[in-house]
Amino acid sequence: MSSSPAAPITAASPIRFSDPLPAEVDVVVIGGGVIGVTTALYLNRLGLKVFLCEKGRIAGEQSSRNWGWIRQLGRDEAELPVMMEASQLWQQLDADTGNRTGFRRSGILYLSSTEKDLAKQAGWLEIARRHQVDVTQLDSAAVAGLVDSGAGGKRWAGGLWSPSDARAEPWQAVPALADLAHSEGVSIREACAVRTFETAAGQISGVHTEHGFITASQVVVAGGAWSSLLLRRHGVSIPQLIVGSSVARTAALPQILAGNAHDEQLAFRRREDGGYTISALGSHDLLIGPDAFRHLGTWLPVAMKSLGATRFRLASPKHYPDAWSTARRWRADEETPFERCRVLDPAPDRRRTEMAQQRFAARFPACGKPEILNAWSGMIDAMPDVVPVVDRVPGVDGLIVATGMSGHGFGIGPGFGRAIANLAAGRPTGHDLSRFRFSRFSDGRRLVPGPSL
Repeated sequence: MSSSPAAPITAASPIRFSDPLPAEVDVVVIGGGVIGVTTALYLNRLGLKVFLCEKGRIAGEQSSRNWGWIRQLGRDEAELPVMMEASQLWQQLDADTGNRTGFRRSGILYLSSTEKDLAKQAGWLEIARRHQVDVTQLDSAAVAGLVDSGAGGKRWAGGLWSPSDARAEPWQAVPALADLAHSEGVSIREACAVRTFETAAGQISGVHTEHGFITASQVVVAGGAWSSLLLRRHGVSIPQLIVGSSVARTAALPQILAGNAHDEQLAFRRREDGGYTISALGSHDLLIGPDAFRHLGTWLPVAMKSLGATRFRLASPKHYPDAWSTARRWRADEETPFERCRVLDPAPDRRRTEMAQQRFAARFPACGKPEILNAWSGMIDAMPDVVPVVDRVPGVDGLIVATGMSGHGFGIGPGFGRAIANLAAGRPTGHDLSRFRFSRFSDGRRLVPGPSL
């Protein structure tokens, strides 16, 4: 990578990987985000022959559009061991790439404006203690010592501080990991949509791509917002929906905090270029389509808790995964929705960007209203209990699903990537993945949403 881009990757970004299709591999990985790339990397390190298919561009969707947080703080307890490993893997992978990911252990701070919010945060400390995570609850004075809000700036009641948590630069990190995987022998092809799977007697036998057939005994679906559509074509249903979120990049500003932080209304992260990545909290866009109605019963308990923070959009943009006009059935020799929309690149919500500017200026008046260099939006693959599906699909031997990261995938990516690689290789995953089982939406057990810290 000759220079770092200054914005998320899009369909207009140059194709960087165009390896020829092999006749046969051990595993086809579908999706070139952080989950797919790290899965392919660790599969290759286990000695398996891997081909990674990306319909658009490596990291073109949520993997270059997220906040860049690598956090243990506030994680679901079942995710936490995976995330703790991921944190160490990020450090190692950054070294392996020649320090090209922007990885920094600069800490993450969850700020509380009221004593009530502070008390709510304190409940997570017991989880941190059980797993020996270095997390401290700070009072107002200690927060003021960390966050330079300046004269007349906001004073918080306190916060949770995780000094070992980290950050990276999303639009350079995952391409750097893809370069690493490629240099070690992983074959990668961008602009290469997988159209269908082939099965024989309930066993995966290969995939049909837009460029030809690849024989393989295992397939990993790590397609983010597109995973549900591809799986449904093959009779496999998961209650995944897509949620929109807008983010902005400021011009360079004085350092307020070297790491990442959020309170109830604003998230901000120091970037390598001296600016901040900022996002207004408190609402999100839920795109309504056939899947939203199909999975209403599964989603309703969670939706009732967050209705005030949800803005319903009654029509997804044309060609989006759950748009009303998007095809749900196609043949292996037909153009698919994945080719009609190479990269989800929604327009940012200007109102939310303006709100983030105002909230930043209110907290840090010495900085004034920050100049926005650019803003973008991303589509998050969300699950009703806010934790992913990482499991083999019952009844289809060789099919592994790794999706529904619910906005938390960037940081935990290498941890799940390594676990998925071990799963495909028939090795112990190193973690209890039962919380992420495929069957949890149909086995009659009550869904327990992850933490909302």
